[in-house]
Amino acid sequence: MVRKSKGAEGRRALAILRLAEGKPVAHVAKMVEAARSAVYRWIGWYELEGQAGLISDQGGRPHSSVTEDVVTTLSELVAKQPKELGYLRSSWTSELLAVEVNDRLGSDIHASTVRRLLPRLGFRWRRSRPTLFLKDPRKAQKMAAIEEALGTADPRTDVFYVDEVDIDLNPKTGFCWTRRGTQQAIPTPGKNRKRYMAGALHARTGKVIWVEGKSKSSDLFIDLMAAIKASYRRSRQIVLILDNYIIHKSRKTERWLSRDGEKFRLLFQPAYHPWVNRIERLWKALHDTVTRNHRYPTIDVLMEAVHSFMQAVQPFPGGGHSVARAG
Repeated sequence: MVRKSKGAEGRRALAILRLAEGKPVAHVAKMVEAARSAVYRWIGWYELEGQAGLISDQGGRPHSSVTEDVVTTLSELVAKQPKELGYLRSSWTSELLAVEVNDRLGSDIHASTVRRLLPRLGFRWRRSRPTLFLKDPRKAQKMAAIEEALGTADPRTDVFYVDEVDIDLNPKTGFCWTRRGTQQAIPTPGKNRKRYMAGALHARTGKVIWVEGKSKSSDLFIDLMAAIKASYRRSRQIVLILDNYIIHKSRKTERWLSRDGEKFRLLFQPAYHPWVNRIERLWKALHDTVTRNHRYPTIDVLMEAVHSFMQAVQPFPGGGHSVARAG
């Protein structure tokens, strides 16, 4: 385009080329004998209209090709999948959206125009999350039972969210502040060690009861129920909201419930619905505070930090655990 362009158009094209090579704006402005504000303006035109944005028009800046029809069509397209329209791609790109919009409207918008327009329409380029097609046929019934238990006004009925969590000596890695151009290195022990915790979060008070063990077995769950029973001796009924993990339904667990668990009522959340259980937020806070990017040399030292967290986090959610000192 530079060789075919003359005058102002050639200066704009040359400026864009030099910027693409990594030249700073101040250097490019001096090279093409223009103000820096003009160079920034040309960048905006180019990002909005592509090469067409650099071509002079008698009316000044080229008329925007973004019409109401373009906006409406883009919104409709993003709500669909490209495969529905016969394309090979499974997700939209700005280039493919521009092709489809132009085919439908007979317009000539550039992919860069689409890329700039989508955020203004409320769309963001974000990672997708997996989900399951499997449905729990008894979801409505289970959710109704959980909502009824949570809504009880009986002061002698205590409702808990229950779940287990793995504690690994191998640290979970995550985001942290680092100097530009560097990446934080987290040493690993080489051979992993594990501990398991079972926790119960009181739905009303936020109090947390927990036990730990070296295996995620029925004994761990039974130990938790025994700890709850000892702490809430005056309760008429203890309701546990929990997932469908095997240790919650094992024969050993059923035998304990029939012998010592007359107060307990177990409500199983719908399958594939972990967000129903509020104790998942507690475990996330535990990982964010203690286990992510940790440098503890042994599992015992790591568990000391976990114990300090479990003391500082009460009642959950509190907020003080994020700035608490190690106990």
